Amino acid sequence: MNKVVSQVTQTIIERSRASRTAYMQRMRLAATGKVARSQLSCGNLAHGFAACSKPDKDLLTMMDQADVAIISAYNDMLSAHQPYATYPPIIKKAVAQMGSIAQYAGAVPAMCDGVTQGQPGMELSLFSRDVIAMSAAIGLSHNMFDAAVYLGVCDKIVPGLLIGALSFGHLPTVFIPAGPMPSGLPNKEKARIRQLYAEGKVGRDELLKCESDSYHSPGTCTFYGTANSNQVLMEVMGLHLPGSSFVPPDTPLRDALTSEASQQAVRNVSQGNEMSLADIVSEKTIVNAIVTLLATGGSSNHTMHLVAIARAAGIIINWDDFAALSEVVPGITRVYPNGVDDINVFHAAGGVPYLVSTLLDQGYLHEDVMTVLGKGLRHFCQEPKLVEGVLQWQSAPATSGNLAVLRSAADPFTSTGGLVCVKGNVGRGVVKVSAVEEKHWLIEAPAMVFDDQEQLANSFAAGELNRDFIAVVRYQGPQACGMPELHKLTPYLGSLQDKGYKVALVTDGRMSGASGKVPAAIHLYPEAAAGGVIAKIRDGDMLKLDCRSSELSLLVDAQELSEREVAPLSEVKNQYGMGRELFGNLRNNVSHAELGASIAG
Repeated sequence: MNKVVSQVTQTIIERSRASRTAYMQRMRLAATGKVARSQLSCGNLAHGFAACSKPDKDLLTMMDQADVAIISAYNDMLSAHQPYATYPPIIKKAVAQMGSIAQYAGAVPAMCDGVTQGQPGMELSLFSRDVIAMSAAIGLSHNMFDAAVYLGVCDKIVPGLLIGALSFGHLPTVFIPAGPMPSGLPNKEKARIRQLYAEGKVGRDELLKCESDSYHSPGTCTFYGTANSNQVLMEVMGLHLPGSSFVPPDTPLRDALTSEASQQAVRNVSQGNEMSLADIVSEKTIVNAIVTLLATGGSSNHTMHLVAIARAAGIIINWDDFAALSEVVPGITRVYPNGVDDINVFHAAGGVPYLVSTLLDQGYLHEDVMTVLGKGLRHFCQEPKLVEGVLQWQSAPATSGNLAVLRSAADPFTSTGGLVCVKGNVGRGVVKVSAVEEKHWLIEAPAMVFDDQEQLANSFAAGELNRDFIAVVRYQGPQACGMPELHKLTPYLGSLQDKGYKVALVTDGRMSGASGKVPAAIHLYPEAAAGGVIAKIRDGDMLKLDCRSSELSLLVDAQELSEREVAPLSEVKNQYGMGRELFGNLRNNVSHAELGASIAG
């Protein structure tokens, strides 16, 4: 094992000893060794299988077969989740072939950040993760189930499902992906047209055609944002079947993998505690997830999601762990926005099986972890094939099929990972540097302060931003407005950078998982709504963002800064409309970003 990876892992184990022990004790108490429904009264059980067929009622009555819960994020508006419409019958049939039962236990909400970017509904996005976790728990609360399969793909959905699942960590658990849509308009062309639209050089019709050619069919969006980062991480954490994350929807191989995953959940019931979700999501598994995020230049959203997931399993991680690992973990992928090619090209080049193989060979991943297939991450150096209609597993390719997209950990694109933790007198934040050219890693420039994306967009349209500056977009944190992604800023700032201006972003909000070439210090805390220094920054103040030295500093005399008042929010707009009035209690009780921006205790 790499020495730093081992050291960080041991630090996390020691830091988490008390909370992890308490969590595992709770999970052991929940695991009775009997089928769950045997604890129900006759009246309880009668309600639990009232709608079942007579054969299924007979099986559930006998108390000797597993009942598998299906928790799904299906809806037919979201392209990534629309394929899940056909999954429950496939799962039920596969489980029945094992002599057991599968019941659709519950649905969870699934909102699309792609639809809500720049809209009021985006302010519900981050909170939807915790709502999803609670919804999953409600689905399992009937105590009918001996295992669970989870259907989810996108941004807050997979983290929410996993957080909820960890409350039922005594159950064997398998996550089943849906796969990506076919490649559409090249990502570089999409970015070009977006930027031209921001500059007023093309109209809405051309922009809509561009977007429709990019997002055009069922399946996950193909860039390497949060959704596809989720899929890579879930596979490396051993919660998917090997090589299954990026098999396209509505194909024979996809259906075969869905059947096999469902049957694996049933097999794992007979294995006892060692195949439970609690045993799979260990400290080493969490470190493997962080390493993979860094090695692939994955979504910055996971600097919050992984923290929240880990805490749900009694494991305490922080941004210093990310930073320490980022110094030694090599960057081995180039998938848009970190490159020009999409996730389908990555999958064809060897995908996750090759990724796992090369990171294991070079000592960056822990091999001795539990997975849905049992002990050992080497299981995940395999890829699935259908041979004459039969699902088989083959070894991952020995070399990458496309060195422009996927490389060996021994011959990486970069010697360090894709994330930097920055800190200074403004607070702590993170920068995703995997798509930022190194010449832009250091910027010292005057601040221009905005309270939201619209203010910056209006200044851009007025020609007021043709200069070197650092945009400070405040009152975008979880307490202020639910921490929306500020994806709308990307074309404006990218255009200014292309004109030769030195620009950067500092915000207590988030950027999209597809954030790219402009340096952005995000997730800053203390946030403005909590009285953070970001609310004391004034137009013209000099700011320094140095991604090499991990520094974010406001170059203002300490005495003067201490005497400044916190600037009030110019206009309160987030309290009502589009359902936001229902989320006031969440805004009032949410933790800061390095604690996962969670409402959980």
